[in-house]
Amino acid sequence: MNIQTWLTEKDPKKLAQLWQMADTTRQTNVGDAVHLRGLIEISNNCIRKCAYCGISALNTPPRYRMNTAEIMNCVTKAVEFGYGTVVMQAGEDYALTTKWIAGLVKRIKTETPLAVTLSLGERPLQELEDWREAGADRYLLRFETSDPKLYQQIHPGSNDRITTLKQLKQLDYEIGSGVMIGIPGQTYVSLANDIQLFAELDLDMVGVGPYIPHPETPLGSGQIKPEIAINEQVPNNEEMTYKVVALTRLACHTANIPSTTALATINKMNGRELGLTRGANVVMPNLTPPKYREQYTIYPDKACINETAEQCQNCLRGRIAAIGREIGTGAGNRKTSSL
Repeated sequence: MNIQTWLTEKDPKKLAQLWQMADTTRQTNVGDAVHLRGLIEISNNCIRKCAYCGISALNTPPRYRMNTAEIMNCVTKAVEFGYGTVVMQAGEDYALTTKWIAGLVKRIKTETPLAVTLSLGERPLQELEDWREAGADRYLLRFETSDPKLYQQIHPGSNDRITTLKQLKQLDYEIGSGVMIGIPGQTYVSLANDIQLFAELDLDMVGVGPYIPHPETPLGSGQIKPEIAINEQVPNNEEMTYKVVALTRLACHTANIPSTTALATINKMNGRELGLTRGANVVMPNLTPPKYREQYTIYPDKACINETAEQCQNCLRGRIAAIGREIGTGAGNRKTSSL
């Protein structure tokens, strides 16, 4: 499979073949179940200065931090709705202490049947180990690009996330990562390398979605302009997103791949459904209370931002049924390949 050739393919008939190959690979390896993972955005505080992110320390959105009771109310809803996992996501917020997160994880694992995924940024290895011992099942950390020069431009002062992912694997987490598609400075060569790296890291979950500019960030406002030739720049459009979802499935047969909120944002009508028919097998309904959800502004105009948790889960169940797929049960751990 020549990844770079597929990334630049324009022929609708050939792309239809790509969608079919990805969907067949998905069905063969992970089946027709779509696993629902309830997202709880527990804090929008962040010490990092990532050039593309609306909640970075460079920006001034209203800040919030959910308390234990608020989070557990969301967890209770996840159980009621039949979700298999809760995903606790935040900016890199050190007021979320090691002990507090560990206690929260232990409580969820003791009181519910849910798997727990953490997505809390670049934390020290000892903290990651403590959270694993407390019962956390998965950790999500997007490396965003395998191009070292571009990485430093968009993540000033950031750590080597690829090394951290390998350490998480050694701690026996299921690990998730991914990239933004079409971020300024991303070439077809580097994106092809990203997809190859997904397979090399043996990722258990891969999240890919389009880059959506935030106008109040250095990258979105044009303060930072990575210099590459126009014909080398990957577009951040819908078709390119489907290509990357499909190619990721072909590179990582058994990985869990979400049809992301960012994809649903650029195509609110049926973006999630098309992602699910082109390789994806996971969706992440949002459990965050609306009063906080609208402040978790990584990018603007996010899909479903004003919906309640109940509205979100009802909508997604209907969308999944409409494409003839079933709702997954249990934690939805990565399957062993049938090939």
